[in-house]
Amino acid sequence: MPSYTVTVATGTQWFAGTDDYVYLTLQGTDGCSERHLLDKPFYNDFERGAVDSYDVTVEEDLGEIQLIKIEKRKYWYQDDWYLKYITVKTPVGDYLEFPCYRWITDEKEVVLRDGRAKLPRDDKTQILKQHRRKELESRQKMYRWKEWHPGFPLSIDAHSHSELPRDIQFDNEKGIDFILNYTKAMENLYVNRFMHMFQSSWSDFADFERIFVRISNTISEYVMQHWREDFMFGYQFLNGCNPVLIRRCTEIPKKLPVTMDMVECSLERNLTLEEEVKQGNIFIVDYELLDGVDANKTDPCTIQYLAAPICLLYKNLEKKIVPIAIQLGQKPGPDNPIFLPSDATYDWLLAKIWVRSSDFHVHQTVTHLLRTHLVSEVFSIAMFRQLPAVHPLFKLLVPHMRFTIAINTKAREQLICECGLFDKANATGGGGHVQMVQKAMKDLTYSSLCFPEEMKAKGMDSKEDIPYYYYRDDGIKVWEAIKSFAEDVIHIYYESDEVVCEDVELQAFVKDIYVYGMRGVKASGFPKMIRTRETLAEYLTVIMFTTSAQHAAVNFGQYDWCSWIPNAPPTMRCPPPTEKGTVTIEQIVESLPDRGRSCWHLGAVWALSQFQDKELFLGMYPDEHFVERPVKEAMAKFRKNLDEIVNTISERNKNKKLPYYYLSPDRIPNSVAV
Repeated sequence: MPSYTVTVATGTQWFAGTDDYVYLTLQGTDGCSERHLLDKPFYNDFERGAVDSYDVTVEEDLGEIQLIKIEKRKYWYQDDWYLKYITVKTPVGDYLEFPCYRWITDEKEVVLRDGRAKLPRDDKTQILKQHRRKELESRQKMYRWKEWHPGFPLSIDAHSHSELPRDIQFDNEKGIDFILNYTKAMENLYVNRFMHMFQSSWSDFADFERIFVRISNTISEYVMQHWREDFMFGYQFLNGCNPVLIRRCTEIPKKLPVTMDMVECSLERNLTLEEEVKQGNIFIVDYELLDGVDANKTDPCTIQYLAAPICLLYKNLEKKIVPIAIQLGQKPGPDNPIFLPSDATYDWLLAKIWVRSSDFHVHQTVTHLLRTHLVSEVFSIAMFRQLPAVHPLFKLLVPHMRFTIAINTKAREQLICECGLFDKANATGGGGHVQMVQKAMKDLTYSSLCFPEEMKAKGMDSKEDIPYYYYRDDGIKVWEAIKSFAEDVIHIYYESDEVVCEDVELQAFVKDIYVYGMRGVKASGFPKMIRTRETLAEYLTVIMFTTSAQHAAVNFGQYDWCSWIPNAPPTMRCPPPTEKGTVTIEQIVESLPDRGRSCWHLGAVWALSQFQDKELFLGMYPDEHFVERPVKEAMAKFRKNLDEIVNTISERNKNKKLPYYYLSPDRIPNSVAV
């Protein structure tokens, strides 16, 4: 009688093993096996990390194996099991791989197809078409869209992490408990003794050092030492943790009535301000989004303030970017003066602090939350709803969706919810962050997520013109590497543009993102349909880049740039100055966050800047969803390209006082998971 050797691999996560009964059924083109109990006498099957083999004997040859059914039945108590994969050696010696990489919970069953990626057009038999359809129907019941706030991209329909499908939950929920992690961070930083001292001001700038952890030769220490300097202020717009707002100024806006007399002493080329603008030497950062946003009122004992400044910057003869004018409100007038480097030291310093505070708010809520976390969740939900596990694009994208829905659900549960941790220290807490996301949705366009296109649109694409913009330089390299990888995979499975057009699952995926993620807003520029391989490559690059590189660039530098409180105040406790010549050091310190809020802020930026345990970085794909040699060769080429980028960045950073490494591929996690 024909005999098949079945090898079963259990995951290595905590509690991945099971003591439950596991049954297997083989379904082939010529018949179906009986239901076999996979069990060896006097042996503990399916332990964590185990690879177990079993002989399955059948009455007659089953033909080509199409499906494997795995059933789990309760033995003693409810016991979830993480199945990595199954391999089958046929009677003629062929090996078939059946990737799973999911949890089997309760008394459930899973039906697996072999690991070869297939488009809908490739399935010829009714049984395979039916399996494909049933998988999507089941997933669409589990992954439902829900509106968290009006105007937001839709998110997952789950109130808590425990309500999520088991496959997308964190392995260890404690590891992503924000309250626990923030408290632990404050203990590790030795600032927990200050964390309850709300309303208690610091004495002076030096007093902030009492909660600052000195780590020699680090960016955070350099920031502490140089934060007052105009060079450091300007440099952060290029390579800090929010390097996405600066744009070339093509015309001085009417709402910022800067004159030549005001800035003449800051200009170095003997040109008028208008001529400097024409030559492309003037840049602008406008925080108009914050105008009209309500400041945090959750603590009646502390009045908190927001501003919507406009900052004008200049490229000097050394091609460094420095500030030359700051207006702290959007409407010009006598009570909204334009602050200049030539003003009194504390006037100019406080104006810059207000800009840094505003930058922090836009970074946290728009650059980080909306444009990486919420957008990536949209991609994740659409993928699970519309792409079956056998689809090549599911196999390509699933590593980049790891834990994204889980971290966002946990954030809505503890961090950015009403009375959440975000309210404790941030001036945009208490609902201001919600208003900001709603306002920022109008600027969330497809082209703004296409990295090279966005650089060009902002006039920031010339390396020769702006040589110290490492975020741009490294981002372009990573974008091109990801795009090349996406093109290689596309050309393996899509032989023509016509095949792209007729892939109904791909088109449903794209439509889901447009209709639910972007709320069907035509102005977003998100496509409703993909018609060519070239467009598909760009679309997949947008997804993979956003979920990996873009998030890394704006997340993991938070402790570096925001741990020195005066450089990134999460709140301001006095209103913006309305006249010049009155600011004192005491007024500045009184404006900055109190001791309690400073400590909560420090715990937050520390916790958010840490990688996950057993982090998987860009190009690392330990779960082998793909089994075909051409794709594995494409992966190897991708990793080689990434290694070259790592070496280039490492060489550039040698001996730099301010190295830029956030977009080095060996520091870019595959997905948004923190």
